[in-house]
Amino acid sequence: MELKKQCLVLFLVGLLILLPVALFAAEGSTAADLVTDGQSIDLTSERYQALFAELRAEHNFSQEELATIFSGLTIKKRVLVLMDSQWEAKPYFEYYPRFITSAVIKEGKEKLVQHKAILDRVEKELGVDREVVVAIWAIETRFGSNTGGFDMLQTLNTLFDAYPRRSSFYRKQLIHFLLLCRENNVDPKTVDGSYGGAFGQTQFIPSSFREYAVDFDHDGRRDVWNSIDDILASIANYLKRYGWVYDAPLYAEIGPTLKGSTLKKAYEKGRKGRVGLAAVEKAQGLKLPASPANKELSIVGLELDEEGAMRYVAGYPNFQAITAWNHSNRYAMAVCELSEYLAGVK
Repeated sequence: MELKKQCLVLFLVGLLILLPVALFAAEGSTAADLVTDGQSIDLTSERYQALFAELRAEHNFSQEELATIFSGLTIKKRVLVLMDSQWEAKPYFEYYPRFITSAVIKEGKEKLVQHKAILDRVEKELGVDREVVVAIWAIETRFGSNTGGFDMLQTLNTLFDAYPRRSSFYRKQLIHFLLLCRENNVDPKTVDGSYGGAFGQTQFIPSSFREYAVDFDHDGRRDVWNSIDDILASIANYLKRYGWVYDAPLYAEIGPTLKGSTLKKAYEKGRKGRVGLAAVEKAQGLKLPASPANKELSIVGLELDEEGAMRYVAGYPNFQAITAWNHSNRYAMAVCELSEYLAGVK
């Protein structure tokens, strides 16, 4: 009996030693570490059975349709790897050169001329500056030349099934995707997109397509794959819905350091941090352009080099509209600066 007690004690001590190691390993694991590429998705799981029940009851999918759509689905491990190494996390001095190059600027200026008639209509009817629309088009898909090579159905199911941090979000996107395919008579197994679940030349996620895509050429369908009219107008419509003001400031330079706690606190809050224009002017000792409707500004920090040098800008409401499209301040700044090159002011 005594020997058994000693063995039990030794076992418990060993467990206590190993438990933190195991927990650390689990905490350090990424979603990609927990799957094998090509493994089958378990459609009998509770999460999928609940999804199918919702699709049948609320969206009138038949069991036969669901069986056809979801048959043979597997995990795409590469999707999970890329989700945990996105470029928006890179410092700005590494981020912007991927998108702002002499070749992109040259092609962007050509697109402005080539599609002038469409962009005239976009500015007149939607009130969004053409250079910003073309800059987003450039950054998203290099003017449609790179729309992503990932199977959208597999990608969305991979993220729903095997990316716990955003599983709920991608469950909703999967439903929106199936609905938009049905609404536009598209086979969901034929659509390619990005590893993040965006598609077409606009790189809309499914919910954004259903909410913001427009039929600008009036052919009866919203085509963000092939219709330049629909592509450019859909980008503009998104920004318009988030309060874009035509020919209004995008940002203002406010220096290499932030002065005062008010600006520092706004900066620390990220893209949702806001501060009044007068407070920025007072703290930084500057005179800045007026903000439309006297709306508050964002405080944005951009990394200049590996030594820690910074560049701070005040993001105006139009800058904030771009961050509604993509939540990264670095992305929004790249759009702004590329648009300035296209307009010839840089």
